Amino acid sequence: MRQAVEAIDLTQRRVQVRSMETGHTVQQPFDALLIAAGAVPICPPVEGITAAGIYTVNTLQQGVDLRDTLDRHPIKRVVVVGAGAIGLEMAENLVARGVDVSMVDLAPQVLPPLDPDMATRVAQALEALGVHLYLNEGLQGFDTQNGHVTAVITPQRALPADLVILGLGVRPNATLAADAGLALGEKGAILVDERMQASHEGIWAAGDCVTSRHVVSGRPVYVALGTVANKQGRIAGLNIAGEHATFPGVAGTAITKVHRTEIARTGLQTTDFARLGLDAVSVTIQGTTRARYYPGVEEMTVKLFAEKGSGRILGGQIVGGTGAAKRIDVIVAALFARMTADQFVNLDLAYAPPFSPTWDPLLIAARALLKRV
Repeated sequence: MRQAVEAIDLTQRRVQVRSMETGHTVQQPFDALLIAAGAVPICPPVEGITAAGIYTVNTLQQGVDLRDTLDRHPIKRVVVVGAGAIGLEMAENLVARGVDVSMVDLAPQVLPPLDPDMATRVAQALEALGVHLYLNEGLQGFDTQNGHVTAVITPQRALPADLVILGLGVRPNATLAADAGLALGEKGAILVDERMQASHEGIWAAGDCVTSRHVVSGRPVYVALGTVANKQGRIAGLNIAGEHATFPGVAGTAITKVHRTEIARTGLQTTDFARLGLDAVSVTIQGTTRARYYPGVEEMTVKLFAEKGSGRILGGQIVGGTGAAKRIDVIVAALFARMTADQFVNLDLAYAPPFSPTWDPLLIAARALLKRV
């Protein structure tokens, strides 16, 4: 630990390592090398970006530091820059602490991996929680006083802030790999094959610094998720140890919540179809998490996509109350099995009034989809 890798020499098969405590540098030889460098948060080079009081939440320690600051100082106003999953989770927890929260994003919607109609439901949940949403407003910079942030500047306004959280996404930490001459792929991530081997024999890579293959489109994608990273690490480890293992790909599955509103998505979305040349149809249905007469029933919305003609399921999105979002796993299984809407509608999903209506909302969506494919 506390050792910084500064260079990778593919020809000599060694890495240059510097002790962060002593400054001493050594050349460490290797037979096999695994690069699992993760991702780094995106921090735009705007005025005031280095001011105190501006946080990213990319590591456990950064989360601990942020919580300590909130505990020790009278923080009343926080601006969250970025309306992705991290931004939403930060906003919810800050509101729970009694903090006034504003959220800024250049995009016209929250959670870009959702279709706009589904994202609108999430925005309504945020506003109901008390979050002030400022969409279509890009970050221009920060006002500071005595080296500490005091406001977030957009083209439309200056939002006062005692503290700022940046949730603008991440980029692959692939600089060392690129400098060494390894091939890069989508969004500058390390290009790997299905065994997690990079472009040079004996060099492996896994996690948030590598490309993946999308199981629906078959195209290379960059997905930075802990579930994917763990699975890729296992595959790389098996192959380094002499076995033959392959990683089948990703569906881009994600799940989160805003207070009592659960959100999940997987597969492709509407913006993908034209780019991929797919003739797709979608349906959006309203359902409930339980039988309507059962106590605690909540509303849920399901959006399901399929390829026109073949009926192959291409993706799905869910927004709803408690018990809604984990239904996304059924759609994930359908994507990996390349199921059609006709096959999906006949799935023998579990039913009891505390858990589902007689016809689960997913099956209702599949029935509606059958009429369109």
